[in-house]
Amino acid sequence: MLYQVRHRTRFRYAHPVTFARCNLRLRPIEWAGQTLERYDLELSPAARITGTRPIGYLGHVSRMVMERPTRELAIESRFRIRVDRPMPVPRADDATIAEIAVAARMTRDLGVESPANYLYPSPSIPLSAEITAWCAEHLDADRGVAEAGLALATRIHDSFTYDGSATTVDTTPQEAFEKRHGVCQDFAQIMIAGLRGVGIPAAYVSGYLRTIPPPGKERLVGADATHAWVVIWCGAQRGWLGFDPTNSCMVGGDHIITAMGRDYADVAPIDGVFTGQDGQKIDVSVDVEPIG
Repeated sequence: MLYQVRHRTRFRYAHPVTFARCNLRLRPIEWAGQTLERYDLELSPAARITGTRPIGYLGHVSRMVMERPTRELAIESRFRIRVDRPMPVPRADDATIAEIAVAARMTRDLGVESPANYLYPSPSIPLSAEITAWCAEHLDADRGVAEAGLALATRIHDSFTYDGSATTVDTTPQEAFEKRHGVCQDFAQIMIAGLRGVGIPAAYVSGYLRTIPPPGKERLVGADATHAWVVIWCGAQRGWLGFDPTNSCMVGGDHIITAMGRDYADVAPIDGVFTGQDGQKIDVSVDVEPIG
């Protein structure tokens, strides 16, 4: 499937800001099953871009600097990407949870895709004995890793309520776990905390999800949002496989991967600072359009 994706973020400031600096992690990575064909970035008013570099994990970051007074800033990312990723399924010959935990601890690879980078607590995902124990009920040592991952994603989907008002980007996995409410970021980070708690490498992925309107309804342009899910290292043979606890599924051709890191802080689409009075209002619009 070929997709045209448009991601627009508009900052409106209460008073003119004299300086703004943002890190932009909006350009999708090259990943198995997806190929970026075109990428454009537009800023209004025009601002200085210092270049694009790797983020240290899997992703790209550009630094935007605005050095003249403004009350509004718009950042628009547009790209065309082809996704030919069949939906994976658990297999009888998958490595078990115990085998994956041993293989991950034994790895000597320190590259950006190495499972060693995603085994341990990270700044936004500390380990939690309570989350680990809850998740471990589906992570039996002799269970195939893909089967276990899908079962855990399904349990999170069934046990938690999607609620955009319940949490913020700073909500910890423990807080969201106790509320049993949250959004895709919370569900992904809870799942990662549980997997790492039993020694399974798990990473946080940011990206986009194709949404299909109900029968008889037109697709709403700009009504989509960025999405988050989990990738689990399933051994040398199967590599990294995606699991979406928000939708109780594995990751196939409807998901577009932008970046992969230890947690949300590594791959946030936009973050930064500004110099000015009072606060800001942020409006985000995302459109994921299948075009062929």
